[in-house]
Amino acid sequence: MAISVSVVLLLAIILVVLIRGGNIKTGPAVVAALFGFFLASTGMAPTINRFLNSLADTIGSIKF
Repeated sequence: MAISVSVVLLLAIILVVLIRGGNIKTGPAVVAALFGFFLASTGMAPTINRFLNSLADTIGSIKF
């Protein structure tokens, strides 16, 4: 759960920076957000969630 909130917050910050920087317009940003919202309610959501969790575990296990 904490990873999900962190990812959502990070993506929201990136989206705001892209909109304010003029790299992405508001319309495409809204479409992207709606796409993510509706994608979360499909059968593909658990697969994406598992992938992101495994990616976070892999990054967390890297020793410097």
